[in-house]
Amino acid sequence: MTDFSHKLLDGRKIAAGMHDAIANDAQALKEVGWPVRLVSIAVGESEPAALYIRNQARVAEKLGIAFEDRFYPETTGADELTGIIQGLNLDPRVSGVIIQRPLPAHIQVRTMQRAVHPFKDVEGMHPSSIGDIVYNDLVMGPCTAVAAVEILKTTALQLEGLEVVVIGHSDIVGKPIAFLLMGAGATVSVCHALTRNLAVHSRAADAVFVAVGKPGLLTGNMLKPGAAVIDIGINQVTAPDGSVKVAGDADFDSCAEVAGWITPVPGGVGPVTVATLMRNAVKAASLQRSAYERHFGATEMVR
Repeated sequence: MTDFSHKLLDGRKIAAGMHDAIANDAQALKEVGWPVRLVSIAVGESEPAALYIRNQARVAEKLGIAFEDRFYPETTGADELTGIIQGLNLDPRVSGVIIQRPLPAHIQVRTMQRAVHPFKDVEGMHPSSIGDIVYNDLVMGPCTAVAAVEILKTTALQLEGLEVVVIGHSDIVGKPIAFLLMGAGATVSVCHALTRNLAVHSRAADAVFVAVGKPGLLTGNMLKPGAAVIDIGINQVTAPDGSVKVAGDADFDSCAEVAGWITPVPGGVGPVTVATLMRNAVKAASLQRSAYERHFGATEMVR
């Protein structure tokens, strides 16, 4: 079996490099009376969501960030959930709100994202947060999109003038990645389900981001030799023996033969996404402290 370890963009290692600064900033805020605190909201039962929550809680604890996980029954209504979010918006002890997905069918995710105050939008999914990216004024962007671009920055590739293809144009991953890269001077093509001759685009790219939820979509014969592959897909794949494994949207073995750098799945974008969420939490707390000082003339919250 070929050893591709020299090509791996190790998300766990990259995230660990972010942790010290985040922990230091969180401690500094705590020392001036503004501790960072996240509240996670989950509605209904979902094992993938429960796994995400455990991972988020574990990293938060490691970095000195308080983490409260709230679980609500499947029958919780949209109006009730909106009221809960509005209460958290008004609570100065809460730095950020995380809305875990999936939500029940009767609750629209976008409506709940809009309900979170932009200063507490640690997931970076409020329309104003997306708009900041369009204006190249990143404050708290969508965590997965920001994480994916951060990983590309760890390679030897220079973003200015880089030819990049983004496969997938979702509002919270593909499109924000494209705008972030354009803001850094890259030339970006965004491909999607209606794109003709996908391989023609991907073979011309110095870096390829793929986030469509189709295991094995990107293969080695679709890449320029030496290109970077940032695989954002997370898919559960059943092997012939009945075992289930997690795989990305790129066929890892064939892509790794050609690529200069490649993210593994799992262990690639995921850990950096969680680190980005924690960094956003610190940013959110700092923004709220500054606003509190402007409006009330005090830097320590009233408890």
